[in-house]
Amino acid sequence: MTEGEQALASELLPRPERTPDALRSALARLAPHRLDEMDRQKNEVFQLAARHGSLGPVRGWMTIWAGEAEIERRPDLLTRRRAAEREVQTLDRDDPAWRAAMDELSAVLTEARAATA
Repeated sequence: MTEGEQALASELLPRPERTPDALRSALARLAPHRLDEMDRQKNEVFQLAARHGSLGPVRGWMTIWAGEAEIERRPDLLTRRRAAEREVQTLDRDDPAWRAAMDELSAVLTEARAATA
């Protein structure tokens, strides 16, 4: 991330804490169109956690959504993700560029999740 991108990301929204409420609040500001998806997944993992008596699903959910918030708040990651998603959706799976785009999507997720760990 360039210095300008870092400054822009910090001006937009600081990295939220890894709590359900903080992640939801950040997503509401950054990508409100994804709130239903987030809430639906949250309900599913909390039910799963209760059924199995384990916080593992909740931790996983927070890892996923902390990463999503990180991507949404960082223009560099969001730009990379959107470009890779476009290629994945438009290229043939036999095209080596399709595999490269999938690798880029994975790299974006890995970077975002590592930043919030």
